[in-house]
Amino acid sequence: MSRTNSAEITRQLLDGITSGHYPVGTLLPTEFELCDQFAASRYTIRAVLQELQDLGLVSRRKNVGTRVEAASPRTVFRPTLASVEDLVQFSEEHRRVVQSVETVTVTGDAAKDIGCAEQTRRLRISSVRMSDATSTTPIGWTDIYIDPAYTDIAEAVRQPPAVLVSSLLETRHQKHIAEIEQEVRASTLTDPRVANALQLEPGASVLKIVRRYIDDNGETLEVSVTVHPADSFAVSMRLKRSTG
Repeated sequence: MSRTNSAEITRQLLDGITSGHYPVGTLLPTEFELCDQFAASRYTIRAVLQELQDLGLVSRRKNVGTRVEAASPRTVFRPTLASVEDLVQFSEEHRRVVQSVETVTVTGDAAKDIGCAEQTRRLRISSVRMSDATSTTPIGWTDIYIDPAYTDIAEAVRQPPAVLVSSLLETRHQKHIAEIEQEVRASTLTDPRVANALQLEPGASVLKIVRRYIDDNGETLEVSVTVHPADSFAVSMRLKRSTG
């Protein structure tokens, strides 16, 4: 039997868990059994099991084994340079109030932000972000752009509890977000919709965050453009000198 790489082993075990072949509450085969099944080294199998644990699918205990804890993975993104986890998780931690869902022709700054040609048609989901359930002052505005082919999720984004658009793309269209590319930059406010919602004057300084959600094939499934008043949001990180 040829040796199987870790990505393929992870995929097969992931499929086994999500399909119910390995039900929640049961134990996966032992490390030695998996080594034999996939003709893989123990190092490779341990790396695969760690990946499944990072996804929230399994737990591992000495002298017990690897237990299946969930039938679907949680969304986990690993920053490559320094921790921006709080920023990535912003969409989940604040209340979303949808303002409009419509198909638009993208031009100007929006086309540049999302990296598409002028006059491209996109489904745009616009919302304001509140810091909590009682707040009445928005802390940001987000425009999400996706292919109009996914218009079926339009109504779902309005329903409580708020579900991330990326999660809807994954569950309804069997997509898999493998990577988030994020750009944070200073900008000036030009969109009157955003200015009115954030109670700012056109031309005001703002912080703009552009996130591109990319699938396994390198295709951009979603682009979100979030605008914050300049004095209401900050990005901080700590860099450590390598000792190696």
